[in-house]
Amino acid sequence: MDAVRTILEQLIQARGEDYASLSRFIGRNPAYIQQFIRRGSPKRLAEHDRARLAQYLGVGEDVLGGPPPRTPQTSGFCAVPQLSVEASAGPGALPSGEAVLAHFGFDRRWLRTLSGTPDKLSIISVRGDSMQPTLAEGDDILVDTGDAADRLRDGIYVLRVEDALLVKRLARNPATGRISIRSDNPAYPAWDDCAATDIHVIGRVVWAGRRMS
Repeated sequence: MDAVRTILEQLIQARGEDYASLSRFIGRNPAYIQQFIRRGSPKRLAEHDRARLAQYLGVGEDVLGGPPPRTPQTSGFCAVPQLSVEASAGPGALPSGEAVLAHFGFDRRWLRTLSGTPDKLSIISVRGDSMQPTLAEGDDILVDTGDAADRLRDGIYVLRVEDALLVKRLARNPATGRISIRSDNPAYPAWDDCAATDIHVIGRVVWAGRRMS
């Protein structure tokens, strides 16, 4: 439940909301949300409070401590989780956790054109501009964690460097097996001649989606 309180606080801050107004929105006293987050009282959100908050904040009820969403019953669809992390296409972003914000249903046949392991796909957001024009700030990317270090080849990958996630283009030298790590934006530096064993690969980026302005 501590994770629920942390996520709720992050969502409130991201939306520029305040505890009192959100408490009044669900018909509670002004201190209700603050007491839930800071004092752990109540221990869990009431079902109707959770439902209203989830709808208002644009997240699934499971993010706020509710039951997990039912996956699509049709065998032709695969529910892909959207995680509350960002992969930096810039100087480096600290993951805010790996809670599931929502699930999106994709046609399994279409996913198999992108990945041999559709059940190991997840959606995360891009932060920064080092991969422009290929990837931009706010893009959503499908990451295949089943296609990682053991199958490393030329392409765009999400990497973990200490506590930060990075999205970069990797290229393997066929003669030496050494790896170069590059940004598509030429304003950013590259790291050449890296040992594959020194790179912590999370997964390969197989698709990107972008909101049109």
